Amino acid sequence: MNTTYQRFQFSLLIISVFITGAAEGMLLPLVSSLLERSGVSSIWNGLGSTSLYIGMLIAIPLMEKPMRKVGYKIFLIGGLALITLPLFLFPIWMNLWFWFMLRLCVGLGDSMLHFAAQTWITIDSPLNHRGRNISFYGLAFGIGVAVGPMLVRLVDYGTAVPFLTSGIFCTLVLFLLFLLKNEYPECMEDKSTSNSTLFSRYKRVLTAAWSGFMVTFAFGFLETSLNNSFPIFALRHGYDLNALSVLLPAFVTGGLITQLPLGMLGDRLGRNRLLPVITCVGTLALFLTGVLCDYFYGIYFTLLAAGLMVGSLYSMSMGFVSDLLDKTQIPLGNIIMTICYSIGSMIGPISGNLMINIMPNGGLFYGVSFLLFLTSISCTVQAIQLHRKGSSFQKTAGVSNK
Repeated sequence: MNTTYQRFQFSLLIISVFITGAAEGMLLPLVSSLLERSGVSSIWNGLGSTSLYIGMLIAIPLMEKPMRKVGYKIFLIGGLALITLPLFLFPIWMNLWFWFMLRLCVGLGDSMLHFAAQTWITIDSPLNHRGRNISFYGLAFGIGVAVGPMLVRLVDYGTAVPFLTSGIFCTLVLFLLFLLKNEYPECMEDKSTSNSTLFSRYKRVLTAAWSGFMVTFAFGFLETSLNNSFPIFALRHGYDLNALSVLLPAFVTGGLITQLPLGMLGDRLGRNRLLPVITCVGTLALFLTGVLCDYFYGIYFTLLAAGLMVGSLYSMSMGFVSDLLDKTQIPLGNIIMTICYSIGSMIGPISGNLMINIMPNGGLFYGVSFLLFLTSISCTVQAIQLHRKGSSFQKTAGVSNK
């Protein structure tokens, strides 16, 4: 495979991640806002939002063997197709349960596409460029999520316009994916399918990278709490959709600014040293968001500061988990990451809405900051464990060999 094609392949993977991030970033606030306007209770609204992540959770444990058989390309195409079709169906009927099923389908497709893309990128990346390449992945997804809420403004031209606009762009990228050459992941470390072997594989991976999975869980919780529960919080505090479209991307914007610098800094200094620090500072920023929640600029700047620190946690956790695992364990590590992300994402909207009801002024942000604080502690504990082991410290820390 020539270098030009490799760049084309990488670029197309990044574009596909961007477009799905935009679709997801639009769906969560748009659907929750429309349902809130139509009188759906915040609890049912939050439960409906979990469907996207239920779809991810159902699909991801079953993907390892199928992708090994059909290859990355087929998984990418199938995943994006499952995202694209529901976008054209959303405007047909505004109904909580109909939208629940459509978001379930989007979750299945999102899980397929991201599993294929992140495994392909992670395994193909040389160790000394892994953090950088994964940062591009996270940057693309982050820009997509930042662009997504801006599409909410198109609802002024009709309820169907944001859905159809996103669907058209997804269709264009879907056709481009057919230009890729299909490739297959390396053989997994164990081909046995017995329950005992499967359990032992999961146990080894979980034991090796448990704090990295905690980071992924926390990011899923954080992201969906902001995307789903924050619009409800904002509307109840008198902010309109235009204000929401400015406030909500603030967190993502912060993550975009530091995505590449933190990725390369992690390559150089070690992700296990960097993660405890940025999660601790992110905890403080989100706590201050709760304190200043009655002030527009207070929310904006504290969310921006939180994004600067923890807006790139997903890509950081991808790199960290990959550093802690053998190459043949990476696909399974990606599966567990997606499971943790999905569980966090399912719990996030429900917990966020409950915190809004229990403590209307700032409860959402206090709850999220507490979970992030626990994440910082978990990263610190595993960093100490790795330091004590000593023998493979630099390898597991993700320090560049340069």
